[in-house]
Amino acid sequence: MALVLVAVVAVAGSLAVSAATGPSAISNANANDSADRGKTVVGMQAAGRVSMFDSNGSRLWTFGTPDTDYFDVTVLDNGSVLTGYITEGEQECGQYEAPCARTGFQIIDPGPDANPDPQVTSEWSFPVPEMLNNEVHDVEPLPSGEFIMTDMANERVFTVAPNGTTTWQWNASERYDAPDDPVSTDWLHINDVDRIGEGRYMVSVRNANQLLIIQRGEGVVDVINEDTGDADDAICKENNGLRDFSNDSGGDVLCGDPEVMNHQHNPQYLGPDAIMVADSDNNRIVELHNESGGWDVAWGVDSSNDRGYSWPRDADRLPNGNTLITDSRNDRVVEVTPNGTTIWTADTGRWPYEAERLPAQETLNDSSLPRMNASADSGTIGGAETSIPFVGQAYAGLSYVVSLPLWFAPWHIAVVVVGLLLTIVGGGLVWSGRRRAP
Repeated sequence: MALVLVAVVAVAGSLAVSAATGPSAISNANANDSADRGKTVVGMQAAGRVSMFDSNGSRLWTFGTPDTDYFDVTVLDNGSVLTGYITEGEQECGQYEAPCARTGFQIIDPGPDANPDPQVTSEWSFPVPEMLNNEVHDVEPLPSGEFIMTDMANERVFTVAPNGTTTWQWNASERYDAPDDPVSTDWLHINDVDRIGEGRYMVSVRNANQLLIIQRGEGVVDVINEDTGDADDAICKENNGLRDFSNDSGGDVLCGDPEVMNHQHNPQYLGPDAIMVADSDNNRIVELHNESGGWDVAWGVDSSNDRGYSWPRDADRLPNGNTLITDSRNDRVVEVTPNGTTIWTADTGRWPYEAERLPAQETLNDSSLPRMNASADSGTIGGAETSIPFVGQAYAGLSYVVSLPLWFAPWHIAVVVVGLLLTIVGGGLVWSGRRRAP
């Protein structure tokens, strides 16, 4: 019985103390320049919706459809929201067996500000066998009227005309050694593409820890975080990801240094020698500068409001020098100053993927956009929590199912598990003792 009491006290006590003393969302009521802060649009994966928030972090409108995940969001000139999405339970499946999933983009018209009524006005999609790791994570409009997209199922970047015709594509198999069936494995997880010049695109290859610069008609012309052969490739081969398919013994693969970026999302191009990136598996946001031929961290932040980031997947440098960050597993979007102070936050719902602040949105290749000084601001601000092996994976899975409070950390899961084991052992001892009693 003592073991059961110890378990109950340990679990209840740790949760109660953490809830009472742990971090909570800051109030935006007195945040500096809140009246001048624009709206923020957020695409949410696990929550399956797109939402618009006001300058105080309050939700203005939300749109979602059943069995659908949303990702990248871009506000068009007419106020509509362009978003990448995937939905399941579809019957038009092409070469795949029904039901299947379909992925592509939607354009959502939010309706009038005074009485919003969001509706899909246009969409384009193609079939994939299932939702997981087959999504169009990013879609962007081009000046030509085309849309450029990432295709994680077939591991390519491609453009479609307004009539849905594919007008150009770059296949990752031109650079990386492809498996026989890329659709059956999460091979590269290409998750972002941005136009950074005329026919020039920056592409995030997540499982390779690399960003590629692709010139339309030429292919790859530059690589950010090139494989030097010095780093261990094991991290790029996790979860059936990157590997040398031409060498059964497992040879070298094109894997970037995980100390620079590790399974990144949504880079922002600040110019030829500066990149902002959500360094997701390192649980931080970094600004990388290219100096003397190598990319190094010039600035970074890994926590907000006394809470370490957990798998952040987007970061945008704002014109005022602040940074807008999507902290996915903590279910929030935050704005931080150059010294790491959190001045604004919005509680979004489960697993926000990407956010854009209006009217700036994600400004690319703008020489007027503030950069951090490598000598003055070098290093990472804050202190991210270290995840316990296996417990961190359990925490990630739980965060996908329910929205966890900010004070709930991975170690709480370990405490609960130990408490359950003590309860089982203690209960077993009590039961066996009663059986032996005369």
